[in-house]
Amino acid sequence: MSAPLLKIDGISKRFGGNQAVKETSFHVDSGEILGLIGPNGAGKTTAFNMIAGYLESDTGDIQLNEKSIKGKKPWDICKAGIARTFQLSKPFGDLSVLENIMVGGFVRSADRRIIETKAREVVVFLGMEAIIDQDALNLTAFDRRKLELGRALATEPKLLLMDEVVAGATPNEASEMVELVKNIRDRGVSILIVEHVMHVIMNLSDRVIVLDSGNLIADGNPEEVVNDPEVMKAYFGEKYVQQQST
Repeated sequence: MSAPLLKIDGISKRFGGNQAVKETSFHVDSGEILGLIGPNGAGKTTAFNMIAGYLESDTGDIQLNEKSIKGKKPWDICKAGIARTFQLSKPFGDLSVLENIMVGGFVRSADRRIIETKAREVVVFLGMEAIIDQDALNLTAFDRRKLELGRALATEPKLLLMDEVVAGATPNEASEMVELVKNIRDRGVSILIVEHVMHVIMNLSDRVIVLDSGNLIADGNPEEVVNDPEVMKAYFGEKYVQQQST
Protein backbone atom coordinates (compact mmCIF):
# COMPACT_ATOMS: atom_id res chain seq x y z
CA MET A 1 0.00 0.00 0.00
CA SER A 2 1.45 3.37 -1.02
CA ALA A 3 2.08 6.10 1.54
CA PRO A 4 -0.53 8.86 1.80
CA LEU A 5 0.07 12.12 -0.04
CA LEU A 6 -0.46 14.10 3.17
CA LYS A 7 0.10 12.67 6.64
CA ILE A 8 -0.95 14.59 9.75
CA ASP A 9 0.58 13.07 12.86
CA GLY A 10 -0.49 14.34 16.27
CA ILE A 11 -0.69 18.07 15.55
CA SER A 12 -1.91 20.50 18.22
CA LYS A 13 -2.41 24.24 18.56
CA ARG A 14 -3.10 26.28 21.68
CA PHE A 15 -4.01 29.97 21.79
CA GLY A 16 -3.58 31.05 25.39
CA GLY A 17 -6.07 28.99 27.38
CA ASN A 18 -7.85 27.70 24.27
CA GLN A 19 -6.73 24.33 22.91
CA ALA A 20 -7.94 24.75 19.31
CA VAL A 21 -6.58 21.42 17.97
CA LYS A 22 -5.58 18.48 20.18
CA GLU A 23 -3.06 15.90 18.95
CA THR A 24 -4.99 15.26 15.76
CA SER A 25 -3.93 12.70 13.16
CA PHE A 26 -5.35 11.97 9.72
CA HIS A 27 -4.21 11.54 6.12
CA VAL A 28 -5.14 12.38 2.54
CA ASP A 29 -4.50 9.79 -0.16
CA SER A 30 -3.48 10.61 -3.71
CA GLY A 31 -6.57 11.19 -5.87
CA GLU A 32 -8.86 11.55 -2.86
CA ILE A 33 -11.40 14.20 -1.92
CA LEU A 34 -11.39 14.30 1.88
CA GLY A 35 -14.14 16.29 3.58
CA LEU A 36 -13.39 17.99 6.91
CA ILE A 37 -16.48 18.94 8.89
CA GLY A 38 -17.36 19.98 12.41
CA PRO A 39 -19.37 22.59 14.31
CA ASN A 40 -18.22 26.20 14.58
CA GLY A 41 -15.06 26.47 16.67
CA ALA A 42 -14.11 22.84 16.06
CA GLY A 43 -10.58 23.72 14.87
CA LYS A 44 -11.03 23.18 11.13
CA THR A 45 -9.50 26.46 9.93
CA THR A 46 -6.72 26.19 12.52
CA ALA A 47 -5.84 22.76 11.11
CA PHE A 48 -5.85 24.22 7.58
CA ASN A 49 -3.57 27.05 8.70
CA MET A 50 -1.08 24.62 10.20
CA ILE A 51 -0.99 22.51 7.03
CA ALA A 52 -0.52 25.60 4.83
CA GLY A 53 2.18 27.09 7.06
CA TYR A 54 0.28 30.09 8.39
CA LEU A 55 0.56 28.61 11.89
CA GLU A 56 3.15 26.19 13.27
CA SER A 57 1.89 23.17 15.13
CA ASP A 58 2.87 22.92 18.80
CA THR A 59 3.27 19.15 18.53
CA GLY A 60 3.48 16.36 15.97
CA ASP A 61 4.44 16.48 12.32
CA ILE A 62 2.99 17.23 8.88
CA GLN A 63 4.38 15.33 5.91
CA LEU A 64 3.82 15.79 2.18
CA ASN A 65 5.04 12.83 0.14
CA GLU A 66 6.80 11.52 3.27
CA LYS A 67 8.79 14.75 3.74
CA SER A 68 8.15 16.98 6.74
CA ILE A 69 6.82 20.45 5.97
CA LYS A 70 6.24 21.45 9.58
CA GLY A 71 7.67 24.90 10.30
CA LYS A 72 8.12 25.81 6.64
CA LYS A 73 6.87 29.16 5.36
CA PRO A 74 3.62 29.30 3.36
CA TRP A 75 5.41 30.09 0.09
CA ASP A 76 7.75 27.11 0.54
CA ILE A 77 4.79 24.83 1.26
CA CYS A 78 3.09 26.20 -1.86
CA LYS A 79 6.20 25.39 -3.91
CA ALA A 80 6.20 21.90 -2.39
CA GLY A 81 2.71 21.38 -3.84
CA ILE A 82 0.00 22.58 -1.43
CA ALA A 83 -2.31 25.43 -2.42
CA ARG A 84 -5.33 26.78 -0.56
CA THR A 85 -8.37 28.95 -1.00
CA PHE A 86 -9.80 31.17 1.73
CA GLN A 87 -13.31 31.74 3.13
CA LEU A 88 -13.09 35.39 2.07
CA SER A 89 -11.86 35.91 -1.49
CA LYS A 90 -9.45 38.83 -1.77
CA PRO A 91 -8.33 39.22 -5.39
CA PHE A 92 -6.19 42.07 -6.64
CA GLY A 93 -9.08 44.36 -7.53
CA ASP A 94 -7.27 46.49 -10.09
CA LEU A 95 -5.94 43.46 -11.99
CA SER A 96 -7.91 41.51 -14.58
CA VAL A 97 -9.10 37.94 -14.17
CA LEU A 98 -6.18 36.73 -16.28
CA GLU A 99 -3.62 38.81 -14.37
CA ASN A 100 -4.92 37.58 -11.01
CA ILE A 101 -4.54 33.97 -12.08
CA MET A 102 -1.08 34.67 -13.47
CA VAL A 103 0.04 35.74 -9.98
CA GLY A 104 -0.17 32.10 -8.87
CA GLY A 105 1.92 30.97 -11.81
CA PHE A 106 5.01 32.83 -10.66
CA VAL A 107 5.48 30.08 -8.05
CA ARG A 108 6.50 27.76 -10.89
CA SER A 109 8.18 30.04 -13.44
CA ALA A 110 9.61 33.50 -14.04
CA ASP A 111 8.78 33.39 -17.76
CA ARG A 112 5.74 35.61 -18.28
CA ARG A 113 4.81 33.97 -21.58
CA ILE A 114 4.70 30.50 -20.02
CA ILE A 115 2.73 31.82 -17.05
CA GLU A 116 0.19 33.58 -19.27
CA THR A 117 -0.32 30.49 -21.42
CA LYS A 118 -1.02 28.34 -18.37
CA ALA A 119 -3.25 31.04 -16.82
CA ARG A 120 -5.34 31.13 -20.00
CA GLU A 121 -5.77 27.36 -19.73
CA VAL A 122 -7.04 27.80 -16.15
CA VAL A 123 -9.47 30.51 -17.33
CA VAL A 124 -10.93 28.10 -19.90
CA PHE A 125 -11.14 25.32 -17.31
CA LEU A 126 -13.09 27.63 -14.99
CA GLY A 127 -15.39 28.81 -17.79
CA MET A 128 -14.37 32.45 -17.30
CA GLU A 129 -13.33 33.28 -20.88
CA ALA A 130 -16.06 35.91 -21.29
CA ILE A 131 -14.68 37.95 -18.38
CA ILE A 132 -10.97 37.22 -18.82
CA ASP A 133 -10.09 40.93 -19.17
CA GLN A 134 -12.52 42.21 -16.54
CA ASP A 135 -11.09 43.77 -13.39
CA ALA A 136 -11.54 41.56 -10.34
CA LEU A 137 -13.10 44.52 -8.51
CA ASN A 138 -16.16 44.23 -10.77
CA LEU A 139 -16.76 40.49 -10.39
CA THR A 140 -19.69 38.87 -8.63
CA ALA A 141 -19.01 37.15 -5.30
CA PHE A 142 -19.16 33.72 -6.97
CA ASP A 143 -16.80 34.72 -9.78
CA ARG A 144 -14.36 36.05 -7.17
CA ARG A 145 -14.52 32.64 -5.50
CA LYS A 146 -13.78 30.95 -8.81
CA LEU A 147 -10.94 33.40 -9.36
CA GLU A 148 -9.49 32.48 -5.97
CA LEU A 149 -9.65 28.86 -7.04
CA GLY A 150 -7.97 29.69 -10.36
CA ARG A 151 -5.08 31.46 -8.64
CA ALA A 152 -4.55 28.38 -6.48
CA LEU A 153 -4.67 26.06 -9.52
CA ALA A 154 -2.07 28.21 -11.29
CA THR A 155 0.47 27.13 -8.65
CA GLU A 156 0.09 23.56 -10.02
CA PRO A 157 -0.70 21.93 -6.67
CA LYS A 158 -0.61 18.27 -5.74
CA LEU A 159 -3.00 19.00 -2.88
CA LEU A 160 -5.65 21.71 -2.77
CA LEU A 161 -7.08 22.96 0.53
CA MET A 162 -10.52 24.44 -0.06
CA ASP A 163 -12.26 26.45 2.67
CA GLU A 164 -16.06 26.87 2.35
CA VAL A 165 -16.16 27.23 -1.42
CA VAL A 166 -19.97 27.39 -1.71
CA ALA A 167 -20.67 29.77 1.18
CA GLY A 168 -23.31 32.25 0.00
CA ALA A 169 -23.66 30.58 -3.39
CA THR A 170 -27.01 30.01 -5.10
CA PRO A 171 -28.04 26.38 -5.74
CA ASN A 172 -26.92 26.67 -9.38
CA GLU A 173 -23.57 28.18 -8.36
CA ALA A 174 -23.07 25.47 -5.74
CA SER A 175 -23.73 22.78 -8.36
CA GLU A 176 -21.22 24.42 -10.71
CA MET A 177 -18.59 24.49 -7.95
CA VAL A 178 -19.19 20.84 -7.10
CA GLU A 179 -18.56 19.89 -10.75
CA LEU A 180 -15.42 22.03 -10.81
CA VAL A 181 -14.06 20.32 -7.71
CA LYS A 182 -14.70 16.89 -9.21
CA ASN A 183 -12.98 17.95 -12.43
CA ILE A 184 -9.99 19.23 -10.47
CA ARG A 185 -9.65 15.83 -8.81
CA ASP A 186 -9.95 14.16 -12.22
CA ARG A 187 -6.95 16.25 -13.32
CA GLY A 188 -4.85 14.55 -10.62
CA VAL A 189 -5.15 17.02 -7.74
CA SER A 190 -6.06 15.66 -4.30
CA ILE A 191 -8.43 17.82 -2.26
CA LEU A 192 -9.03 18.51 1.42
CA ILE A 193 -12.24 20.51 1.73
CA VAL A 194 -13.96 22.25 4.64
CA GLU A 195 -17.63 22.94 4.02
CA HIS A 196 -20.69 23.65 6.19
CA VAL A 197 -23.22 22.81 3.47
CA MET A 198 -23.70 19.15 4.30
CA HIS A 199 -25.25 17.94 1.04
CA VAL A 200 -22.26 19.41 -0.81
CA ILE A 201 -19.67 17.71 1.37
CA MET A 202 -21.56 14.42 1.23
CA ASN A 203 -21.85 14.49 -2.56
CA LEU A 204 -18.21 15.43 -3.06
CA SER A 205 -16.22 13.48 -0.52
CA ASP A 206 -14.75 10.01 -0.84
CA ARG A 207 -14.17 10.07 2.90
CA VAL A 208 -15.13 12.46 5.71
CA ILE A 209 -13.39 13.34 8.99
CA VAL A 210 -14.99 15.26 11.84
CA LEU A 211 -13.41 17.64 14.34
CA ASP A 212 -15.16 18.68 17.54
CA SER A 213 -13.49 21.00 20.07
CA GLY A 214 -10.14 20.22 18.47
CA ASN A 215 -10.55 16.43 18.64
CA LEU A 216 -10.94 14.06 15.71
CA ILE A 217 -14.16 12.16 16.51
CA ALA A 218 -14.96 10.34 13.26
CA ASP A 219 -13.30 9.10 10.06
CA GLY A 220 -15.13 7.11 7.42
CA ASN A 221 -17.31 7.19 4.35
CA PRO A 222 -19.90 10.01 4.27
CA GLU A 223 -22.91 7.84 5.10
CA GLU A 224 -21.20 6.23 8.11
CA VAL A 225 -20.01 9.55 9.47
CA VAL A 226 -23.29 11.44 9.14
CA ASN A 227 -25.08 8.70 11.13
CA ASP A 228 -22.39 8.43 13.84
CA PRO A 229 -23.94 9.22 17.27
CA GLU A 230 -20.81 11.15 18.32
CA VAL A 231 -21.10 13.33 15.23
CA MET A 232 -24.81 13.96 15.78
CA LYS A 233 -24.09 14.85 19.41
CA ALA A 234 -21.40 17.33 18.32
CA TYR A 235 -23.81 19.08 15.94
CA PHE A 236 -27.15 18.76 17.72
CA GLY A 237 -26.39 17.97 21.36
CA GLU A 238 -26.74 14.86 23.51
CA LYS A 239 -30.44 15.42 24.14
CA TYR A 240 -31.18 15.19 20.41
CA VAL A 241 -29.26 11.90 20.11
CA GLN A 242 -31.14 10.43 23.07
CA GLN A 243 -34.47 11.44 21.52
CA GLN A 244 -33.49 9.81 18.20
CA SER A 245 -32.60 6.54 19.92
CA THR A 246 -35.90 6.24 21.83
